Amino acid sequence: MRRRRDKLGDSSRRVRYAVYRIRWAGIALILLGGLIAADRLGLFGERPAPVGGDCDRYHGKSFRVVYVVDGDTLDVDAPDGRRNTTRVRLWGVDAPETKHPTKGVGHFGPEASDFTQRACAGKVVSLELVPGKTRGNHGRLLAYVTLPDDTLLNRELVRLGYAYADPRYEHPRKAAFEQQQAAALAARRGLWRDVRGTDLPYYYRDRLLLPKAP
Repeated sequence: MRRRRDKLGDSSRRVRYAVYRIRWAGIALILLGGLIAADRLGLFGERPAPVGGDCDRYHGKSFRVVYVVDGDTLDVDAPDGRRNTTRVRLWGVDAPETKHPTKGVGHFGPEASDFTQRACAGKVVSLELVPGKTRGNHGRLLAYVTLPDDTLLNRELVRLGYAYADPRYEHPRKAAFEQQQAAALAARRGLWRDVRGTDLPYYYRDRLLLPKAP
């Protein structure tokens, strides 16, 4: 009788252990599914996209602008991994912030965003990539963007004073953009009309001689 009770006890323990394992396996699967769903929804931020094949997919190709994020960032209607669109960061320019989570709205940021919105929202633009450097922060595609009238959007932003010529990274049009910026600053166009030293991005503070107010 005792041996039988021991056998029954062993069987009961095995059953409880099996149920325990199945229960925790189910919980683990639910958690994993939740994490995958959250990642696909972008709750963990944008995942860097692979750079292989970017030139084949985008260089010299035309796409419609479906959303303007701010002065120097936009989305085009081309699938990019898990996204139905591709986020494009304009090469060589840096527009003042409008949606940064910690920096807030920068001087002339709304004006820059409005300009890019008017210039390209809903329009078909062509992209030009720099081989060897096609992605920036957060997997965004780096590109020169040409508007339907053959105007280079990147250059126009700098020429009209809606964005800074970004000196931090090398690219083929860096010197040309810096010349456009110097002319915009001298003419006090756009943001240069009343910019203060504290408004400048960190890489230009104490490095540019700002014009005195008239």
